Amino acid sequence: MEPRNNVTYFILLGLTQNPKEQKILSIVFSLSYILTVVGNLLIFVTVTVSKSLDSPMYFFLAGLSFIDVMYASVISPQLISGLFFGQKTISFQACMIQLFMEHFFGGSEVFLLLVMAYDRYVAICKPLHYLIIMRHWVCIMLLIGAWMLGFLHSVIQLSSLYGLPFCGPNVIDHFFCDMYPLLKLVCSDTYVIGLFVAINGGLSCSIVFLLLLISYGVILHSLKNLSQEGKRKALSTCGSHITVVVFFFVPCIFMYARPARNFPIDKSVSVCSTAITPMLNPLIYTLRNSEMKDAVKQIWRRKVT
Repeated sequence: MEPRNNVTYFILLGLTQNPKEQKILSIVFSLSYILTVVGNLLIFVTVTVSKSLDSPMYFFLAGLSFIDVMYASVISPQLISGLFFGQKTISFQACMIQLFMEHFFGGSEVFLLLVMAYDRYVAICKPLHYLIIMRHWVCIMLLIGAWMLGFLHSVIQLSSLYGLPFCGPNVIDHFFCDMYPLLKLVCSDTYVIGLFVAINGGLSCSIVFLLLLISYGVILHSLKNLSQEGKRKALSTCGSHITVVVFFFVPCIFMYARPARNFPIDKSVSVCSTAITPMLNPLIYTLRNSEMKDAVKQIWRRKVT
């Protein structure tokens, strides 16, 4: 007979137990979260309002910015609250909701980045057919498809964990609810479940990352057929995409493409993927994109005027 699940809440140990470090980190992550929300919402609003940014690339960029805001909002407030107020408990149901939402938005971003790579492939390798292939309804369906795949990934992750018995230990050595730290608290053998989680999470990340590398390799190889101006613009755009892909996928692969074990460096890697990367994405896309910078300037001038 399996042990009964009698855990009603979990205790999150957070990043550090040092009160002085907690206060400093709470300020750092508060600023990081504010920059993440402001920067990504600025991109979202700019693309939505500006008539000059009506191409599929910016449509997907707006979708990525929205996902980054939601993804950061699932984890950062909990992290900041734990550091500043010492609020380290989270109910069982709230923990499961956080786990679901984290993998939902994270999984959606994985597949959206693949869609964005496909968009750049069509734009650079098949420019004469771009507007025919990337019609507005096709872009909408691709965006919905990325969200649906993210939802499916999250449902699988949650369903593999939710029915397992938690019969005593409730201290999570992490700053949010994630699969491997939670599996460590389960009162039964989790070897098979751990492999399943690694396949659903880590293998999926690895395959998509490999596909992205191949697609960008094909794109870069095809640049020899473009003019100097075309090469410069394509390299600028693809450079931004590749930078975002590396920042997002390397931590994802490290965290999930392995057996269900926890390492001391896991918290630092998780900080990079959940707090730093969503904050950097707006900077990466705007600083290397003259059209985006011009659109932001025009909107602000219009507001001031």
